[in-house]
Amino acid sequence: MKILFAGGGTGGHIFPIIAIARELKKINPQTKLYFVGPVNETYYNLLQKEEITIKKIYSGKIRRYKEPKAIIENIIDATIKIPLGIIQSFIYMFFLCPDVVFSKGGYGSVPTTIAAKLLNIPIFLHESDITPGKANKFISKFALEIFTSFPNTEFFTKEKMILVGNPIRINENINLTNEEIKKELNIKTNKPIIFVMGGSQGSERINNLILQILPQLLKLFEVIHQCGANNYNNISIESEFLISNDLKESYHLTPFLNERNLNNAINISNIIISRAGAGSIFEIANAGKASILIPLPESAQNHQIKNAYAYADFGASLVITEENLTPNFFLHKILGIIKSPAIQKNMENKAKRFSKPKSAKIIASYIFEFLNQ
Repeated sequence: MKILFAGGGTGGHIFPIIAIARELKKINPQTKLYFVGPVNETYYNLLQKEEITIKKIYSGKIRRYKEPKAIIENIIDATIKIPLGIIQSFIYMFFLCPDVVFSKGGYGSVPTTIAAKLLNIPIFLHESDITPGKANKFISKFALEIFTSFPNTEFFTKEKMILVGNPIRINENINLTNEEIKKELNIKTNKPIIFVMGGSQGSERINNLILQILPQLLKLFEVIHQCGANNYNNISIESEFLISNDLKESYHLTPFLNERNLNNAINISNIIISRAGAGSIFEIANAGKASILIPLPESAQNHQIKNAYAYADFGASLVITEENLTPNFFLHKILGIIKSPAIQKNMENKAKRFSKPKSAKIIASYIFEFLNQ
């Protein structure tokens, strides 16, 4: 049995694919898995570790902004890169003959799903956000079923939608005590722990905000700060000047966390500060952690803002928009949660109720049931 994944090349696409791939292998270890799409070296290596065969292709996107450079790039992508990607995908799948294509969406998956439609290969789609992007709106026309993360996902026909949540990687081999996690993460005090989860790329604005209140935070908390590879050197230098020697061991700055350390950091934290990508929200929810979400204001179709408020309306989180984000206000909100055990516990309970830890398993089972009909 051959199952082919398609998706953009970001963590928001790759990590759910890995989660589903693991569940597919549990059901049938003989299943052959493939990925077709754009992917950088980091995610290429992660996919290879899961025994997924990778075919890199050209892909493009349609940019929303109107600057001359963007217009030229849109023309190049629409007339050269996307058609080339379709041809590459078509030839690859023609000889491979996959049984099904599972698209995680994004512009990187468009050439593959078009080729799959031309070859009459069944297509399934997963949408992470409440508001689909242009690529997934387009792909949805070809999909037999659309798996969704949030209730009330917009645009798609209800007959096609199946609510499953967002697939997250759950490593069942990682089952450490809090003391063992603290030792692995080099946490030496019993202060409450804040995890600043900037996503796989980090967030420059959240990084700058944390720096502005870092001395105050470190007096009260251990801070695990995932800042992103591009930001690491600058943050490291700036923080050296801000932190007194007695507080330095409470600051744990890292550019990127591997799967094990990410799980550890989430599970040991008392409160998590994060953007509002669906992957981050469902990782936080699965661990049952209190959180403050700072949605990216310029995300496509405002999907992060809508994701954040859907989660907060459930009672699982607090949302602070960037326009209201000042250092003192931010610090006040963090302390308001940590100093009120009732508020923190309520957030934790609501987060657990919101979570859907079996999302990847449900999708994998559905695909096999479809293929075995």
